[in-house]
Amino acid sequence: MARPITTLAALFAACVFSAATAQAQDCPRGDLDKMYCDSNGDMVADTPADPKQRVNPSVLVFAYTPVEDPAVYGKVWDGFIKHMEKLTGKKVVFFPVQSNAAEIEAMRSGRLHVAGFNTGSNPIAVNCAGFVPLAIMGGKNGEFGYEMEIIVPADSAIKSPADLKGKKIAFTEPTSNSGFKAPSAILKADFNLEKDRDYTAVFSGKHDNSVIGVANKDYEAAAIANEVMFRMFARNVVDKAKIRTIYKSDTFPTTGYGVAHNLDPALTEKIKEAFFTFPWEGSALKAEFKGQDRFVPITYKKDWNVIRKIDAANGVKYSCK
Repeated sequence: MARPITTLAALFAACVFSAATAQAQDCPRGDLDKMYCDSNGDMVADTPADPKQRVNPSVLVFAYTPVEDPAVYGKVWDGFIKHMEKLTGKKVVFFPVQSNAAEIEAMRSGRLHVAGFNTGSNPIAVNCAGFVPLAIMGGKNGEFGYEMEIIVPADSAIKSPADLKGKKIAFTEPTSNSGFKAPSAILKADFNLEKDRDYTAVFSGKHDNSVIGVANKDYEAAAIANEVMFRMFARNVVDKAKIRTIYKSDTFPTTGYGVAHNLDPALTEKIKEAFFTFPWEGSALKAEFKGQDRFVPITYKKDWNVIRKIDAANGVKYSCK
């Protein structure tokens, strides 16, 4: 039976660490917020040197990036959650976040311990919330990733990105890589199209909203992560015959999974073990994420380099509010 998706206010109240009260530290940190240190230069927050600043909660809170219906994904992740419970010896609860900003804030404030952050949110989560990416879904040869596609209604007169001038384009939200940052940079660099000057941007909130909006002709065009669209096709949420692609990008890393930087190191090792020993065969994860059959180790410094370059091209700063 799938775990119920519950309100976690009572659990959050028991969290020991509060980022809001953390003291600024005098240490190397690169782009990291002043609450964190990066003594080894790996571009992610160090585990606190003081054992009193580390946490070992009795209940682990896990969240998956809010790209689609949380109720669906609560069931999809149930088997993995049970596996993590077995290896850590702790109760694990699925937290259905409604936005990338809410997920980042939950980890920054100490309410979220294990999470999957989408591609574009990873740098902000790393620098502002102390997120440490550890794993990514991959295939049998260790390959991973997805592409950004710009889609239009199948019978649209729009044939290429150049035809988007003067049009209204649906993006997901400003923190999304494939839903905003990458297409904005590509449209500007490769097609000399700038937001507000050459096209109007609207925000749908989620990739699935954008896909459905194009299929229903609510949007003239949309920039989306094709892995989300493919899963919607597979579940017959939308008819793929109603959608046509006019641009497909190079491959980007997909959702990165990891932990809060201040978890007890022994607990972090158990969580890593949960990712890398999870039995995919016959699981709901394999049924949902077709083509994926394992978690592959990653590092933020190496695997998110292309995303940081896109952010730099867009003038994005990892400033924490």
